[in-house]
Amino acid sequence: MSGYALGEGWHILCAIYTRLSKEDEDKQQRESESIQNQKSLLINYAVERGWDIYHIYCDEDYSGADSLRPDFNRMIEAAKEKKFQIILCKSQSRFTRDMELVEKYIHGLFPIWGIRFIAIADSADTEIKGNKKARQINGLINEWYLEDLSENIRMVFDMKRRQGQYIGGFPIYGYQKDPEKKGHLIIDPEAAEVVRQIFRWSLEGHGKQGIAHMLNDRGVVNPTRYKAERGWDSNHFCKRDFGLWNKNTVWRILRNEIYTGVMVQGRTKKVSYKSKTMITMPRERWFRVEGTHEAIIDRETFETVQRNLDIRSREDGTGIVHPLAGLVRCMDCGSTMSKTSNGKKGPRQVYYLRCKLYADSGAQKLCTRHSIRLDRLIELVLERLRHYIQTYYVLEELKLPTRQDTRRDALRQEQKLLAAQLEKRSAALKNLYLDRVSGVLSEGQFVELNQDFLAEKNRWEQRLAQIDEELAEQEQPRRQQDLMEKAKELLKLDTLPRELAVSLIEKIEIGERDSDAGQQKIKIYWKF
Repeated sequence: MSGYALGEGWHILCAIYTRLSKEDEDKQQRESESIQNQKSLLINYAVERGWDIYHIYCDEDYSGADSLRPDFNRMIEAAKEKKFQIILCKSQSRFTRDMELVEKYIHGLFPIWGIRFIAIADSADTEIKGNKKARQINGLINEWYLEDLSENIRMVFDMKRRQGQYIGGFPIYGYQKDPEKKGHLIIDPEAAEVVRQIFRWSLEGHGKQGIAHMLNDRGVVNPTRYKAERGWDSNHFCKRDFGLWNKNTVWRILRNEIYTGVMVQGRTKKVSYKSKTMITMPRERWFRVEGTHEAIIDRETFETVQRNLDIRSREDGTGIVHPLAGLVRCMDCGSTMSKTSNGKKGPRQVYYLRCKLYADSGAQKLCTRHSIRLDRLIELVLERLRHYIQTYYVLEELKLPTRQDTRRDALRQEQKLLAAQLEKRSAALKNLYLDRVSGVLSEGQFVELNQDFLAEKNRWEQRLAQIDEELAEQEQPRRQQDLMEKAKELLKLDTLPRELAVSLIEKIEIGERDSDAGQQKIKIYWKF
């Protein structure tokens, strides 16, 4: 049976397997590693030995650790069905770099299926006795290579994350990749407006599901379909979700700090280079860099929305959360107050809040009702708010001189110019270090230039700090004027916006109504 010479007229069928991945291209391998040259080498090898070629399998742009390679798996199925007798590769690493796959197929299943494995460059041949140790050593070397490659790639990605570069394959919804600067995001006007609308609706008290319904009613496609329509994600149209929004997608957008101009990455990571399983990383290990791109949502709006989401509240079926949801508690048991109605429809319908423990405890009634009309409680909160404003604020007009505005504009212009100069100087310093390492500069030249660069950089940074302080001082009267304007607006409020309630109120406690005196104790805990 040596050489598979089983008699005249019997033909040996050989399957050729070739593979080339990005990892090989990045290493600038010789031309001999190309797919075409692999095929030529293997075809000549088979023809010289009189073997017929059953099929040439080829996987391009697939890693040697990937067990989901399409042609690799087609070849394995054909081997299992015994459609050929030999698998021929240029090297064992072309077949796989994963030691587990070496043991599973080359040393395990191939002998059972009657498949001979040959790797020309490694002199690996399963028919030759004593060759197994060499194949195992090759397998270990290939696995170590993959492990080192994975670690090097991870280190490069982590460095880019620390620098605030976006390393995702596709841009996050609301942004697009900057064609002129790698790793930088710029605003996508169409999607960014949808993001702003989602945050506006959330501030108005609409819940996640309600926002999803409104987006679908308006025919706005979800982020996945939006990316696919622009060619950013070609895998989407195999999923039949019709481009509809759901509450989870809305929630992810409302929770994503990246919309404030802060780059947040590294929230999840792979267990290892051999597994696609992702694990969630603790917050302290995230990569968070401020000011990397233009914000879609201002910080104040984002923080207000976060406070709203942190308060546990339920929608009433209309997709709208009432202004005090999650803030009202029973004064006796501490339970939240749940919303109910008098059961009537139209103008005669009245909403009440009552102790949740009372409502949920059935016949046992572990607490009492503590019922209060929701509209009257909201009006009471508004009355007390107006009282505090009139008591603590003197609503006088503040006039800011024009000269102050001119000075502020000049400072901001200088600040912008200095920031640009600092960025250029930082780039020059990097080039200076590279020139020193490569030997372009002598040590003396490097020290002299480096000291000059650092001294100039230090002067600019000190001037920037002075400008920041002066601008902060000038902003104080303006902030006071803005506060006065907001106070005047609050005095005119007829309804209580939820964002205002969440910003100002810690909690409200409702006591049980005294049936004899007809009174009910209400205590509001303010945040100010």
